[in-house]
Amino acid sequence: MPAITVRAFRRSDRDQLTSLVNSHAQAALPGASISVNTVLSRIEHEPAEFIVGPWVRERLTLIAEQRGRIAAAAHLVRYDDSTDVGPELRDSGELRWLLHWPDASHWPDAHLAGRAVADAATAVMRSWSVRAVLADFALPAPGLTGVADQWPHVARLLDALGFESRSSEQVLLADVADLPGDARGDLTIMRTLGECGTRFSAVAGDRELGCLEIDTTIAGPGQVTGPAGWADVGNLHVARDSRMQGVGSTLLAAGAQWLRLARVDRLLAYTEPEEPDLVAFLQRCGFRIMTTCRRAWVQARDVSPNLS
Repeated sequence: MPAITVRAFRRSDRDQLTSLVNSHAQAALPGASISVNTVLSRIEHEPAEFIVGPWVRERLTLIAEQRGRIAAAAHLVRYDDSTDVGPELRDSGELRWLLHWPDASHWPDAHLAGRAVADAATAVMRSWSVRAVLADFALPAPGLTGVADQWPHVARLLDALGFESRSSEQVLLADVADLPGDARGDLTIMRTLGECGTRFSAVAGDRELGCLEIDTTIAGPGQVTGPAGWADVGNLHVARDSRMQGVGSTLLAAGAQWLRLARVDRLLAYTEPEEPDLVAFLQRCGFRIMTTCRRAWVQARDVSPNLS
């Protein structure tokens, strides 16, 4: 077996690491491609995590190098044990992401590099004496939080390390050109700033029947490469007595018009397993299920390092 070297990330690793991240992202979402600068930025700090980010006490990125190739990488953080930190994260360590190339005919032992970097990462967290070891997998790419179905090699590695997933979410994607174009003429669409982005409210008389919030800043300036513009649905709600009456599709039609003016052509949405009606509605409106991401991984049992 070719020697595997596990070490701390160096800036000279940036191109190969970005390729590793983008290859995983694109297996789950077509065209999801982030820049080298984004990868470097996210391993140094996470500007979008304005609540959780300040709770982080330490950050470390580990690389597994095999025959000159970056075959695996892990990014881990340690949360502070102060009372300012949320109780679910207080005094814990977290694998923010853990990726490795899958085995191939010309590289049949790639999984060993994944295991080597994973063992090194968990050993570091044990040395921190953290209360719990978590893995929520906030990959630095649009729409991907958790371990996507398209990464069975990563799921197998987490299983082998004693992790268990405690929640999941479906990720849906729509071409903005496929979103509804027809709208109810009796509804007034009001556009304001909402909690999760630009808010579109469907109003009849003095009553709001539903709202849609779209975040067009999910990638940040200069972070996503390629021609596609990305946004996601931050909030979608229709009053119960107004459902199945065209309110939701009217909101999406208004949002689609706005996105086209913004030169955004891809819209993400997220659903939980207990929301089949929402999934069916989104599919009728042009969304497709791209992946299911398993989230909230917790190391339920300790597994000693083992490269066999």
